[in-house]
Amino acid sequence: MATLNKISPRQLERVAVRASQRAATILRKYYRSGAASVHKGAVNLLTKADVESQNIIVKTLQSAFPSHSILAEENEQGHKESLDGPIWVVDPLDGTTNFAHGFPVFAISIAFREHGEMKFALVHQPILHELFLAHRGRGATLNGKKIHVSRQDDFSKTLLATGFPYDRRTSPENNLDLFGYFELKALCVRRAGAAAVDLAYLACGRFDGFWEPKLAPWDIAAGMLLVEEAGGIVSDYRGAPLSDLWCNEIVAANNSAIHHELVEGIGAVRARRTS
Repeated sequence: MATLNKISPRQLERVAVRASQRAATILRKYYRSGAASVHKGAVNLLTKADVESQNIIVKTLQSAFPSHSILAEENEQGHKESLDGPIWVVDPLDGTTNFAHGFPVFAISIAFREHGEMKFALVHQPILHELFLAHRGRGATLNGKKIHVSRQDDFSKTLLATGFPYDRRTSPENNLDLFGYFELKALCVRRAGAAAVDLAYLACGRFDGFWEPKLAPWDIAAGMLLVEEAGGIVSDYRGAPLSDLWCNEIVAANNSAIHHELVEGIGAVRARRTS
């Protein structure tokens, strides 16, 4: 058990990795055997794996750091907690729809935030055996090797990523117009279905840019630090620093040139939408 003033980056990492490994064992079990799912909304699934994964992560974190708060997706755990910290922000299974359909792109996302700043991040893909880690000021790694964002600065050659909100059938803010706009401006846009994975892939150079509306803190907390520590840029849709994790929107890019194109494009499409 660690006290707040004596916690080292190594301790944070060790406990978070242990939590993710325990959760990964649960996810792999259900992935092989099949996990019954229920609908939280018309297109929003919840599986038994989500709940069990969250339970073991929370138990592991609380055992090591009993004074820390925890914000986790399922059962609205900690949803009214202050995000100033010390607080762990957890998504036990980002990409539940993929998981439930046997598509192996999903991840465990764990981040630690203190004094209003993200300090540590973990994104773990259990089936693909990829573990992304980042510490504030210490860079980012994939399976222990340093990673860096791509050097692409020609927007027409970028591979972008995005996603669509759960209320896309009923809300005009459904990202479809932005998807169409950037699909014609970039080389291509991918929609993998897990924001934590998209941001991790941006951090290691597989994607060049990412944007998405209506995301919660647990969707982006770990991924945004990975991007920043890998040399990229993260902001809201206006290009301002993303200090409020409840702002429901994110833009991330490998460099200032691509980031500027994304922010400008979002602004232009949104202005057209309201004109």
